[in-house]
Amino acid sequence: MAATKTLNQKKKMRNVNNTAYLMILPFVIVFLIFNVYPVLRTLQISFTNYKGYGDMDFAGISNYVRVFKDKYFWISLWNTIKIWVPNIILQLGLAFLLTIVFSDMKYRIKGLAVFRAVYYLPNIIASTSIAFLFQTLLDWRYGSINIALRQLGIVKGMPINWLGDAHIAPFVISVISAWQWFGNSFIMLMAGVQGINKDYFEAASIDGAGRWTTFAKITMPLLKPIMLYVSITSFIGGLQMFDMPFLMGTVNGNPYGSTQTMIMYLYKFGFATRPKQVGYASAIAYVIFFLILIVSVVQFKVMGQED
Repeated sequence: MAATKTLNQKKKMRNVNNTAYLMILPFVIVFLIFNVYPVLRTLQISFTNYKGYGDMDFAGISNYVRVFKDKYFWISLWNTIKIWVPNIILQLGLAFLLTIVFSDMKYRIKGLAVFRAVYYLPNIIASTSIAFLFQTLLDWRYGSINIALRQLGIVKGMPINWLGDAHIAPFVISVISAWQWFGNSFIMLMAGVQGINKDYFEAASIDGAGRWTTFAKITMPLLKPIMLYVSITSFIGGLQMFDMPFLMGTVNGNPYGSTQTMIMYLYKFGFATRPKQVGYASAIAYVIFFLILIVSVVQFKVMGQED
């Protein structure tokens, strides 16, 4: 009797498992078609001289050798870093500052939900709209910013060519990107703060701990997992930067190639050149992937070593 009961239970469990597998099957099929297959296909193409049409002639590792010898690829990497570093400093710095203010137990600010919505708003505006807005504001002849600076007497003589100067343009794009994305980092950090037990903050307040002491001794250590997530995703997003530099310049990263990021360089060979060099673009994609992987692992080891 007991054996029959056990067999029935196992059969019932098998049926439940089969139903569960059947329910997730559509997701698995879509994931394999639109995620796994393109990744494997790109890897295959990276070892060929494929031009987007015709036959794929096997080229071995020649595309990868070409990437490592291509000085313009490394220039595009340096451009990406120049744009990303000020961006991440401004983005996380402003997000941390707002987190300190809004997480303070002594000076509770009302309307946090409204502020969060306002700060997150740039994040949901299309990049094309943001690029058009700032191209209009930063126009060196008729832009509102140059007109305001001249009327205030801050700029005299020739107006500032914000997007036409190779030294200024990368920093301008960094600031715009930081403004667009800092709200996302702020939301993440505030979510982490709200997950911290409020007893810690109340105890620190009773003991007379100041705002900065509370943040440094309680908030920062307990925010470590969220900080790890934000830093890694910000780094990945930074190395994959494409839309804002592309929309505010050209595929060649004008002025003088100073805003051409790695993804723009990839796009140039995969889509803009004639004939296309899809095999080389695929190799660039995988080199970027391994660069991101290596740095992400290092970040994880450094920030998560105690865990």
